[in-house]
Amino acid sequence: MEKSTPVKNLTDPEAKVGSTSTSSSSSASYGRKGSPLNKYVLFCAILASMNSILLGYDIGVMSGAVILIREELMLTSVEVEVLVGILNLSSLIGSLASGKTSDYIGRRYTISVAATTFLVGALLMGLAPTYPFLIAGRIIAGLGVGYSLMIAPVYNSEISPAMSRGLLGSLPEFFIVMGILLGYISNYTLSSIPGRINWRIMLGLAGLPAILIGFGVLFMPESPRWLVMKGRVREAKEVLVRTSSSEEEAEARLRDITVAADSVSGGGLSAADWSGQGVWRELLNPSRPIRRILITAISINFFMQASGNDAVIYYTPEVFRAAGVRNKKHLFGVNVIMGASKTAFVLVSALYLDRFGRRPLLLIGSAGMAASLAALGLGSKFLEHSNPKPLWAIVVCIVAVCTDVSFFSIGLGPITWVYSTEIFPSRLRAQGMALAVSVNRLVSGAVSMSFLSVCHRISFGGMFFLLCGVMVMGTVFIYFFLPETRGRSLEEMGALFEDECYKRGNANAKNVELTGHAT
Repeated sequence: MEKSTPVKNLTDPEAKVGSTSTSSSSSASYGRKGSPLNKYVLFCAILASMNSILLGYDIGVMSGAVILIREELMLTSVEVEVLVGILNLSSLIGSLASGKTSDYIGRRYTISVAATTFLVGALLMGLAPTYPFLIAGRIIAGLGVGYSLMIAPVYNSEISPAMSRGLLGSLPEFFIVMGILLGYISNYTLSSIPGRINWRIMLGLAGLPAILIGFGVLFMPESPRWLVMKGRVREAKEVLVRTSSSEEEAEARLRDITVAADSVSGGGLSAADWSGQGVWRELLNPSRPIRRILITAISINFFMQASGNDAVIYYTPEVFRAAGVRNKKHLFGVNVIMGASKTAFVLVSALYLDRFGRRPLLLIGSAGMAASLAALGLGSKFLEHSNPKPLWAIVVCIVAVCTDVSFFSIGLGPITWVYSTEIFPSRLRAQGMALAVSVNRLVSGAVSMSFLSVCHRISFGGMFFLLCGVMVMGTVFIYFFLPETRGRSLEEMGALFEDECYKRGNANAKNVELTGHAT
């Protein structure tokens, strides 16, 4: 090798790595604009992100299947809410367990655990003879969803170079949206099959991608940052060589990772310093920068689900049934249009996230959702007080729903996973992300399990105005408290939340200067 001395030091687990300033300067020399996207990294990120298709398919297919299930099993509105929302609440348990699991067995095998658990749940749902059996299947599937929502963004961020992390980090949301679209298509295609088997086929088909993911894990490497956490630096170097555009880039990335490890473990790379009680002590009694990171990650996950996007998708057929659309094919057809809109706009976000940055797309998406929800509230209110229902008002509601989910797919949908994963330091990433995703799942479950009940009290229009107010608050929070992270290595993120840089970032978050500190 041309740089034999640095490589030797970097690949030796006992080696002492240089200063933080060396790391900062090295990170500036790789992963910037013009670097080609490593195809092997893209392949691995796609495989990891396919776990997210499991949640997306469930969201999409349940929006239609719940109508058929309700008719066959004669469910009340409360039972429907429990059926829809229980998966989100059980995913809370999976997301809480996923951090410890991924730190113990690795990111790669946690992906396999997520797929296997969801497969069992999907089979139980497809074979469910009664409502309690169906609930049991959704609880087990929810555990798999909780694992997958945490592990895919973490894995993608840890194998990605800085300038492609936005694209690769948004892949989980892309596959969620693809799953939603596939669920809509499944509803539309299978709704004409006789009852008792149509919704069972819809739910059982979710097991197919889980099987594919289980096999795909065999071709994926372990996260280099997890390998360094375990003291397996030689293996980490091998992975980085395969996931970098050049050997120089691999060396620079490894140097940053090991400097971050060295700064935490006091010169050693003991795994005990990176997991277990030490991590939770730091999360529960954080320093000021870590507290800011926690508040930021938890808040963006809160607003992602408090926006009501999942509930809007789950209950869109109910909304349009109340608006006077009775034909099931028409209801499911509206869902397909909505799914196509989400897919198109999440691609826009993925392709331009590393060019324009996180903040601009988050602000556009959140403000657009607020405007769309206001229009949806106005249209719904007009329909509630009209008889017969005017066609133009129904069209306004359809357009407003499509624009709402499209703006979500530009901003909060994909960027929440990218942003909340990349801001945590390596030693806290799995457990910190597990905590943030737990809030995500808790809020999603609360909204989806109360949506119909609240709508019955304040009407659909009132509910959409309430969600509009939430998104106005979310837009304000993003504007004042989220610094830009585009183009920075994971090891540089901590500098953004240090006192000097954070205050400067609140004044001008679009162009926060690095202070040279490492996480």
